[in-house]
Amino acid sequence: MPRDSTSAFYEDYAATYANRTRSLPKQQLDAFLAGIAPGGAILELGCGGGQDSAYMLSQGFNVTPTDGSAELARQAEVLIGRPVKVMLFQELDADSAFDGVWAHASLLHVSRAELPDVFARIRRALRTGGLLQASFKAGEAEGHDGFGRYYNYPSREWLSALLTNGGWQNLAIEESDGGGYDGKPTRWLTVSAER
Repeated sequence: MPRDSTSAFYEDYAATYANRTRSLPKQQLDAFLAGIAPGGAILELGCGGGQDSAYMLSQGFNVTPTDGSAELARQAEVLIGRPVKVMLFQELDADSAFDGVWAHASLLHVSRAELPDVFARIRRALRTGGLLQASFKAGEAEGHDGFGRYYNYPSREWLSALLTNGGWQNLAIEESDGGGYDGKPTRWLTVSAER
């Protein structure tokens, strides 16, 4: 895979990024976990420093953490004490293997052209009735941030149409104001949907 500016950022700044002060999205995590049977199998796409996986493991879930950056995966392994699979979203090839997929601030780096295929792969990886939760930085057109990271910046309407066309059920998109690693005010879209 060519080393694009997004990949380069996460490889070069893995330790700084993984060990930054970050508040756990506990409210969203708890709401997501409430829809999954105790001990259920969860795939985390883009686990970053591993904090969300560590929390889900502490709640008794069977978590498979993944990240596209080998350096970030190493950082996460230190925190959670188990292997992290190095994998791009486009390489997901599971079939009915998970009860939930958690993709917090990760799928926002997938190009708009590749997003339909990635969502189809996620849907296939879930069991019937399995849950997806993903968050995106809202916008109208794809672009890059000050660190050179690519973002797809979808609108609520664009994302809703994409998921509906992809066959997802019980789709909900919540909007909220927050921030990101770049320290800039951010409008977030949090998607929950069911296979």
